[in-house]
Amino acid sequence: MAKITPQMAARELLRRDRAKESLLDFAKAIDIPGKPVSENEEEWLFSPVETGLAAHHCLMLSLIEQVILGKIPRLMLFMPPGSAKSTMASVVAPTWAMGKFPGTPIILASYGSDLAKKHGRRARQIVRSKEYTSIFGTEISSDTAAADEWELKNGSSYKAGGILSGITGSRAKGLIIDDPVRGREQADSEAFQKKTWEAYQDDLRTRLVPGGWEIIVQTRWSDLDLSGRILPEDYDGQSGPVQCRDGREWYVLSLPAQCERNDDPLGRKVGEYLWPEWFTAEHFDGFKGQPRTWSALFQQRPAPETGTFFNRQWFKRFKAHEIPKDLHNYGSSDFAVSDKGGDFTEHGMSGVCPEGDVWVHDWWYGQETADIWFESMFNLIDAHLPFAWFGEGGVIRKSVEPFLVKRQLERKSWCRLEWLNPVADKPTRARSLQAMAASGKVHILEGEWGDRLIDQLCKFPTGANDDAVDTLATFCMALAQAHPATVAFERKPPPTQAEQDFARITGADVTDLHVSTTGAINIE
Repeated sequence: MAKITPQMAARELLRRDRAKESLLDFAKAIDIPGKPVSENEEEWLFSPVETGLAAHHCLMLSLIEQVILGKIPRLMLFMPPGSAKSTMASVVAPTWAMGKFPGTPIILASYGSDLAKKHGRRARQIVRSKEYTSIFGTEISSDTAAADEWELKNGSSYKAGGILSGITGSRAKGLIIDDPVRGREQADSEAFQKKTWEAYQDDLRTRLVPGGWEIIVQTRWSDLDLSGRILPEDYDGQSGPVQCRDGREWYVLSLPAQCERNDDPLGRKVGEYLWPEWFTAEHFDGFKGQPRTWSALFQQRPAPETGTFFNRQWFKRFKAHEIPKDLHNYGSSDFAVSDKGGDFTEHGMSGVCPEGDVWVHDWWYGQETADIWFESMFNLIDAHLPFAWFGEGGVIRKSVEPFLVKRQLERKSWCRLEWLNPVADKPTRARSLQAMAASGKVHILEGEWGDRLIDQLCKFPTGANDDAVDTLATFCMALAQAHPATVAFERKPPPTQAEQDFARITGADVTDLHVSTTGAINIE
């Protein structure tokens, strides 16, 4: 056995001191668990990671350390799959915090209990190591050593579970939410999005003690994922402090696979890849052919700029003076009747020309009270005299129709109100609009609200807001279904002999007869 010299002892003490004081030095001082040594789902032993610490790991660890030390209260980490963000944030970082600050309870939540347990097993392996004990002078308690819930003898604890499993009965100094979305199906599910948000608000955040910190780790699947609901609507991928919709400031570290910004946190140039020592350009090439996957999971932009369900190039733009003179106007609305608020009420005015193209030429939207919605709607009716106004039936109709009818009588702003059967699935509702747009038959006025509408269309169905899309989709659905309020104009046959005789006797314009919604003409 080699003799330990005073110099060796001094170096070892310095190494331990540095590891205790710095999360980065701690990561360098331990064997970071990587892949499990077997295929057993309950495997508790992991091989060390195959690579050293890269530049983005160091940056990530530096920011996490500031969170644990209380200098940054909350942090979001967005990086592509395989970038070791979970390893650093959910395995290495909490064990350092638990050793450095005795009595620190940590809660980790993931999309499912299995993933949470895996992170728990890897973290448990670190605290069982001789290196950990030598640095912090504590070890795992034999009384609680389960993969999803264990403690250290210094009073710190680690509890892991699925985000929807209802983590209750525990308090936390640190809350880590890692990978809250399992895959595409969950990302596109409104029900799952809602449940995840409610679990975060009601179950997880309420577990934090005063002064507790939060970290969210994920690849971006949707503008409606957990981070998307917190980030501001105009978030464009920047890193740094961001004032968010939850009224709090978050520090965001967004590192796309391929740099797209001149203010990249790693100092990369536009076009340069993340972790080139590990990821080759060829590794990413196979994903670039899948626009939605590449944009969301790898570039941290939940919808590509060109769009997936709708393509930006499908929509024709026009200036106000280019509006056809022979349009037949129709209105449509998406009413925000939810008692939780947050949605916009939208009113759209669309005209149909004789060729069957849709010209979207006026719009109103706002997060306002119902009286303002109604006045805005009737202002559009008075300005454009639409043939009919379409809205969603069911609960929404019951909520707003009595007030609409009452206000229509008061203002004498006459328009036929039509209600379509509700369609639970938004993409299904938007299929008619998608088909018309793909055929180049949808024109949208240039300007602010037109830009906003197209932005929502390009992000649909994963965007944070789709109220404008619903509004236009409602009208196109009525048009495609040959609704009585539109069928006479859209499906007009050649004039019948009776119509021609009626026009000759009365002097009426035959074209006007074809927009009648009665389907018959009385020439007695």
